[in-house]
Amino acid sequence: MSSPAKKRKRNGANTSPQPTRGIKSFFREQTSEQSKAPEPDVTEQTLSDEALARKLQAEWNEQETVTAPSEAVQIADLETNPAPTTSDSPIAPPAPATPKKSTLSLQSSAGTEDTISLAIPLDQNPQTFDASQYAAELRSHWADNGGDASYALLTRAFVLANATSSRIKIVDTLVNFLRVLIEGDPSSILPAVWLATNSISPPYDELELGLGGSSISKALKKIYGLSSQGLKTLYDKHGDAGDVAFEAKKRQSFTLVKPKPLRIKGVYHSLMKIATSKGTGSQETKQRIVEKLLQDARGAEESRYIVRTLVQNLRIGAVKTTMLIALARAFLYSKPAGAGFEVRPLDQLARLKKDELAEIYSNAEEIVKASYARHPDYNDLVPCLLDIGPTDELLIRCGLTMHIPLRPMLGSITRDLSEMLTKLQGRDFSCEYKYDGQRAQVHCDEQGKVSIFSRHLELMTGKYPDLVSLVPQIRGEGISSFILEGEVVAVDRETGDLLPFQVLANRAKKNVELGDIKVNVCLFSFDLMYLNGEPLLDRSFRERRELLRSLFVEIPNLFTWVKSMDASSADSESILEFFKSATEVKCEGIMVKLLDNETNTTTNQPPTSLSTTDTEQPVHQSETPTTKPKEKAKEKSSRRKPLLSTYEPDKRLESWLKVKKDYSSSSETLDLIPVAGWHGQGRKAKWWSPILLAVRNPETGTLEAVTKCMSGFTDKFYASNKEKYAPGSANLISRPSYVDYHGEPDVWFEPQEVWEMAFADITLSPTYPAAIGLVSEDRGLSLRFPRFLGVREDKSIDEATTGDYLALLWRKQGERAAGGEGEGEEELE
Repeated sequence: MSSPAKKRKRNGANTSPQPTRGIKSFFREQTSEQSKAPEPDVTEQTLSDEALARKLQAEWNEQETVTAPSEAVQIADLETNPAPTTSDSPIAPPAPATPKKSTLSLQSSAGTEDTISLAIPLDQNPQTFDASQYAAELRSHWADNGGDASYALLTRAFVLANATSSRIKIVDTLVNFLRVLIEGDPSSILPAVWLATNSISPPYDELELGLGGSSISKALKKIYGLSSQGLKTLYDKHGDAGDVAFEAKKRQSFTLVKPKPLRIKGVYHSLMKIATSKGTGSQETKQRIVEKLLQDARGAEESRYIVRTLVQNLRIGAVKTTMLIALARAFLYSKPAGAGFEVRPLDQLARLKKDELAEIYSNAEEIVKASYARHPDYNDLVPCLLDIGPTDELLIRCGLTMHIPLRPMLGSITRDLSEMLTKLQGRDFSCEYKYDGQRAQVHCDEQGKVSIFSRHLELMTGKYPDLVSLVPQIRGEGISSFILEGEVVAVDRETGDLLPFQVLANRAKKNVELGDIKVNVCLFSFDLMYLNGEPLLDRSFRERRELLRSLFVEIPNLFTWVKSMDASSADSESILEFFKSATEVKCEGIMVKLLDNETNTTTNQPPTSLSTTDTEQPVHQSETPTTKPKEKAKEKSSRRKPLLSTYEPDKRLESWLKVKKDYSSSSETLDLIPVAGWHGQGRKAKWWSPILLAVRNPETGTLEAVTKCMSGFTDKFYASNKEKYAPGSANLISRPSYVDYHGEPDVWFEPQEVWEMAFADITLSPTYPAAIGLVSEDRGLSLRFPRFLGVREDKSIDEATTGDYLALLWRKQGERAAGGEGEGEEELE
């Protein structure tokens, strides 16, 4: 493959190699010299695990005195250390008077697994699962090791969850697992929840494992005796780091002494040590911890999930909502010793009708979900559940808290104004500019401490010191504390003109000094959720907006309100003009929000009472099992739900509607080549989503990544696409040298088809290399809001869109607003 043209700023054949990221790179980087190396002499260093073990056993049989084997030494380690010992190995007792030959006890690796945990039917229906019986048996089993729950039990839950695509089965498995811990070892529930949710701390804590692919690949080779080529072969076959560890552990047939069993707490504490190791020698510390985890794994499944945890991709089909549901249900069935809340006897729950049980489940789940949406930290939620269970008090003790971000309310997407008017017929609403910026949640307490969080709850106070310094000026008289929400937008301070998201993206993300700021911003506020110690979530949007605009001080081009217009469905012409004005000033479109709660005089929808306190609104009215049958039938037939004007954290409701620039605003479509994919999340966990697409570079023959897409696909297409690019098929390949992309997808596709894609805008991007050098020396082009239209059966990949044509379309946009980069869409709401 020839190197790119000089005008394209990319790594060519003669430049330093592209930095590798992720374990996949280390599986693939093998030199030809290794495969051509001469056969070494057969020594203790090169014998297989079993052969070496038997050789040692024969030598030991010839000895005249008894010696004790070293503690917990695995045969795999003997490949590099013929006679290893550990510093804390116990000393063997004196030999008896009559000498006898010693034997090296060869034990099957499979025999080291926790057979008690493996036999527990965690996927059983919770109404018939007797957690008390299993908890009592496990407590006696765990007593020899301090009483802490073994990691084998968590592994058992992972295996059963991974073995089914049924969401009900996954939830039941997690419920029963949590019940066993509640009754057997409550102190292990919190670390188990963190491990099962693929994280170690809430997102605003900024704790990351910081493990490179080299750490994991080195540990796999060292602990399981794999060569570099063997590691690559296993990965090419299985395509998953956890599956590689599983196969490697299975092949390690014999151990000298059973390793000390892993504990749930121990694994979590090891991850915390990895995340908090900083400074000189930290990489060596992390490496030792990773190796110790793999060494102590008892059985292939434990090895699989230890590695999947380290690469943060459990692949068990459980998402955040699944865990919250499981926690709520588990505490309905079980409670720890000494807890004050009541649980129903198992036989009583087993006699309930399906609808009765569903109502009990729903009430508990909505309380737990509502609490987590207001206070998204398991470190606080789990201890409260252990103390009071899923009761209304949970929303008080673990509710809205200063400097802990609540999960934002989201809007439903519609790109058609007439559809929006139909949905909100007969209701008063506000139309607001949807700015092209970054959503921000600003907290300020009585002492003046300020915290700013992103839409994804990441702490970004250090990114916006100018907004922090602004807070004392915008606080009106009588304001002691508040939580408000707005959109941070890059602006021209002199003219007040709005600048595109790409300009904001150029701003440094951490430790920004006021004197170094080159990109000025304005905070366009649109909601107030907390004021002077009182949550405002149950107030109507009209009330919250009135408090925001009357109590805070507007500072032009620094802090102001989103531009808005109050209207009803009868004002279609005014709304259309407002929408056009929003797009003309480089906004994405408009947000439409209900102003008031529904009253009994409204005839188009069933009445509902919404004036509850923060502790009394765990349930979205349309989702309660107590809805009358006639109301249910009406909702089902009209496909409409009662609409709320309250602030509903972590819910996407039709009381907030997004009306964006239509995809048809660009008459062009592009013919792109799918080249890679990622494992889907949540409902899409069994499919490839998103999918990486590329344009052609006719000069170099390379395929240049241009965007990721996860919009426009039907479930049927997802299924057929997964079948086409199935693991193990010839359509999945190793990382190709001819694809230009610096990221690490989960799988690479054999380029062979062309997809037609719609989009809203073409934007400059630091992430995607498409057409780099043609419109910018150091940035490529990407697509805003890409959407799949169909497969171009009439085109081959040689007829796909080129980077030159993409650059031409970019120039045609002229003075149109440049949207965010392909990756920036996630930050916008």
